[in-house]
Amino acid sequence: MMSRPVINEKVLQYLRQQPVPLSPKLRGIEEFANEKRIPIIPHETVSYLYQLVNQLRPTKILEVGTAIGFSAALFVEASQQQTRVTTIDRFEEMYQRAQTNWQSLGYQSQIQLLTGDAADILPMLTGQYELIFLDAAKAQYINFLPEALRLLAPEGVLLIDDVLQGGTIFEPIESIRHRDKGIHRHLNQLLDTVYADDELLTTLLPLGDGLLKITRREIQK
Repeated sequence: MMSRPVINEKVLQYLRQQPVPLSPKLRGIEEFANEKRIPIIPHETVSYLYQLVNQLRPTKILEVGTAIGFSAALFVEASQQQTRVTTIDRFEEMYQRAQTNWQSLGYQSQIQLLTGDAADILPMLTGQYELIFLDAAKAQYINFLPEALRLLAPEGVLLIDDVLQGGTIFEPIESIRHRDKGIHRHLNQLLDTVYADDELLTTLLPLGDGLLKITRREIQK
């Protein structure tokens, strides 16, 4: 989250000033969202994702958590409009705004919106995605993980956003507010699960509120 960075404030401000070659329209959407405190990925994560997608050039990307469509549009731009994005969201107010944004950018033909609960939609998807980005209900990440790994291409990258809760997931659960205890347990379970899996390589990046990067480990036989 924009308001819960996990790094030094001066470093954060430096990162958030770095240029990213977004189109003027997409940059305007980012600025509007930040001004109105509409939840989108913070600028340091924008920079990282732009570089990653530009380097990998995935042809198929899956996103869980559309919001206003900013990150889906970012993926299209970073791939030089060579990728197709499938994105899932259940909040009508958000995804309607996303569709308006994609139309203004001219990207609507490259982004497929699936409306509904990701827990119901993910098991119905087939094929493989070179990049999967989970940015939705934090308590559900552990439940989405098996389906995300099933859909991930052998050399694909799975990214899971906002996994640190401002660093509080490392605090004893007794110190966590009652309403946040479920998220606290599930995020810790997620971290324990992916780090314990010998078939996965996992890196926790201090971008925004923590970005988990997961790939499959190449095991020599």
